[in-house]
Amino acid sequence: MEKNIYDNYLAILREEMVPAMGCTEPIALAYGAARAREVLGKEPEHIVAKCSGNIIKNVRCVIIPNSGGLKGIPAGVVLGAVAGDAALDMEVLSKVTDEGRKRCRELLDADICKVELLDTPVVLHIVIEMSAGEDTVCLEIKYDHINVTRIEKNGEILLDADRALEEKEAADRSLLNLEDIREFADTVELSDVKILLDTQIKSNMAIAHEGMTGKYGLGIGRVIRENYSHDMLTRMRSLTAAASEARMGGCDMPVVINSGSGNQFRSTDRLCKGNGAAGLQSVPGTCIFQSSYRVSETLYRQTIGVLWCGVCILCGRSSHHLYGRGKYFPDQKDYREHPGQYSGNHL
Repeated sequence: MEKNIYDNYLAILREEMVPAMGCTEPIALAYGAARAREVLGKEPEHIVAKCSGNIIKNVRCVIIPNSGGLKGIPAGVVLGAVAGDAALDMEVLSKVTDEGRKRCRELLDADICKVELLDTPVVLHIVIEMSAGEDTVCLEIKYDHINVTRIEKNGEILLDADRALEEKEAADRSLLNLEDIREFADTVELSDVKILLDTQIKSNMAIAHEGMTGKYGLGIGRVIRENYSHDMLTRMRSLTAAASEARMGGCDMPVVINSGSGNQFRSTDRLCKGNGAAGLQSVPGTCIFQSSYRVSETLYRQTIGVLWCGVCILCGRSSHHLYGRGKYFPDQKDYREHPGQYSGNHL
């Protein structure tokens, strides 16, 4: 593989695989509020959170990590404003204290945060308006969860950098193609990606096992494990479901996400583009082959291939197209006539 393509693929992986706590939409709101609070320089007295319809949909019912069980847009915004640390990016709420949670509840009771639907064609679009006394701040996030495109304080524009995420990213996604993806997965120096993948495996398997306690949501991971056959695919599905439910249920353990947001898999114009659960769903499939976390070279490379595909390993589609099913699922040769029939979506 040519060096410039190899280096570009490494850069894409590093850009896409980042640690995050909880559902990424409320975290984006908390991040925006924390940034706005920094600019305001004091605790806000009034906040208006203007959100695209997709943000409102995704935040509505998930529990915010480190919030003490709070959910909803006002909770995410106010908690970020009074107790968040914007320097931590997608882990903005990881250092919230009891005092911060208490103050958040007080301000929520005072109803300082209003929510408005933002009329916008941009799917991920947030505007936080914050005021205290005579000071006002307006902060905008577009395209990506921590991509701040505009900051205005007291009528003065401090930042105006509205541009699509594709223009913001350093790595060139146009170089992606299936043949190079496979070659990269087969030939990449594991020392170049081992730390990245080990972090993902450790974090995502930890939250998967936490989710198996059944404390989050409906406990679907345990239901699957206890009511279906004990083959490899059932174990993979149960861990994936448990991890996703813990993540949506307010667990304060971080995961390494793949390209951003949500638990519903989707195809995009980038082969590497999956969603927030892509990290969750790829790793249990690799680790379930072994009783320990000593992952073999083959499994490292399989994980890389799945991450690029942006399709959950549970559907078998990525390993089928990139590697051939029989090589990695020897006990499931007749699993489905169409290996892509079932994806992580059904969980």
